[in-house]
Amino acid sequence: MSYDVRNKVVLVTGANRGIGKAIMETLLKHGAAKVYAAVRNPASAAGLTEAYGEKIVPLEFDLTRPDTIQAAASAAGDVSLVVNNAGVLRPATALSADAIEALQFEMDANVYGLIRVAQAFAPVLKANGGGALVQLNSVVSMKTFPQFTTYCASKAASYSVTQALREQLKDQGTAVVSVHPGPIATDMGDAAGFTEVAESTDVVSEAIVAALLAGDFHVFPDSMAKQIGAAYQSFAENVIEADMAEV
Repeated sequence: MSYDVRNKVVLVTGANRGIGKAIMETLLKHGAAKVYAAVRNPASAAGLTEAYGEKIVPLEFDLTRPDTIQAAASAAGDVSLVVNNAGVLRPATALSADAIEALQFEMDANVYGLIRVAQAFAPVLKANGGGALVQLNSVVSMKTFPQFTTYCASKAASYSVTQALREQLKDQGTAVVSVHPGPIATDMGDAAGFTEVAESTDVVSEAIVAALLAGDFHVFPDSMAKQIGAAYQSFAENVIEADMAEV
């Protein structure tokens, strides 16, 4: 399903910095009418409202707090595109003393958070003609790096949920997009030690707009992602995106 962002109302989680900020700015550049900046602290979006005026509407939003998600869905009843960009990372291996704690923290935001967003906003998107849901996953949804084992596990789970949402929301006319960046120049990327190989956030945001217009499900925006995506392409097309009866 193709989706054109021009003149559309959008909600972006984690829109005040990094990839989320780039997505918001790119959507506006491509003609979006209004963007709800869904952030933990609405005051942190003050710079965005100063720069873009009434086109930016800050909303309190925390993936681990269902009350804020439901309140955002009620306040943003005119959205037809939801971009769930927000997420968390706490480096831990499977043998780290805090591995279970780290995984619980990441699952709560990265997986349960996605489910909370989908449950809250699917009815809104349906009421507004279907629209689209974009989920920021990662190349680590497919490839585990031991030093980030728990984060990789959470992103593999969020990718699994995204696949299911693609099938479930198809009937209501909602397009679902799964985005799989590699190292990107963000605070999270810096914290993970990827500063020297990280690419621009604009690479991700422009790829999302292009994928929405093309009706693509998978997005592999940067150099590392494209390499993994090329190796994964056959499986993605013949298994993940194929119409297969459940066994």
